[in-house]
Amino acid sequence: MKGAKKIFFLSDAHLGFPNRIESLEREKKLVLLLDQISDEAEAIYFLGDMFDFWYEYRSVVPKGYVRFLGKLAELADRGVDIHYFIGNHDIWAYKYLEEEIGLEIHREALITEIGTKQFFLVHGDESNRSDRKFLFLKNLFTNKSLQWLFSRLHPNFAFWLASAWSKHSRMVHGTKPFEKEKEPMVVFSRENLLEEGLDFIVFGHRHCPVDYELNKQTRMIILGDWITHFTYGEFDGEEFRLKKF
Repeated sequence: MKGAKKIFFLSDAHLGFPNRIESLEREKKLVLLLDQISDEAEAIYFLGDMFDFWYEYRSVVPKGYVRFLGKLAELADRGVDIHYFIGNHDIWAYKYLEEEIGLEIHREALITEIGTKQFFLVHGDESNRSDRKFLFLKNLFTNKSLQWLFSRLHPNFAFWLASAWSKHSRMVHGTKPFEKEKEPMVVFSRENLLEEGLDFIVFGHRHCPVDYELNKQTRMIILGDWITHFTYGEFDGEEFRLKKF
């Protein structure tokens, strides 16, 4: 595919964390990358948690992020396919981003052919099936009745409450080092995906950039983040490279 356009993959910017000033610096850096790849990008896949908190009322969304959202709208208007996978910090994204920006939201994992290769794409927050506390909270936050109750709160209070919880969770859990064969994402991939004939298994969520060979055909990629690593994936139709901005 010499001369063909490229596919890009990013995740975990957590815009809004830990405060407006630091988040804005990262947002500007992210927009600079999107500017630089705009002419060669055929598609961009965001694998979740680009916002540290996102919630849509029927007529209210979180303020801010105008540079990032405006750049996405511009790219979509130019014909770049933009895909957004829901993470655990933005599970309450509904129709606004699709209708206003023009991106496609994915709520489930996706197996898709890109170029000549088979990809498995997902945020990855549910890959650790032993983390029962997290899985309980995920089920809690996706409960329709609780979502309805949350939507009855005034946005000022609701956004403050959710942002405080999100920041607390990030500070408490941090990022653990990659554990190779003991890594939950490796265990999940070996138990569930190696029979699928995949070339690349791509995760977000873990914040540590990793390119790990599962076997001679399949590589597992963890994209890293846009808090400390500023890493992203680039695919030219044949080769996948994990790069640092």
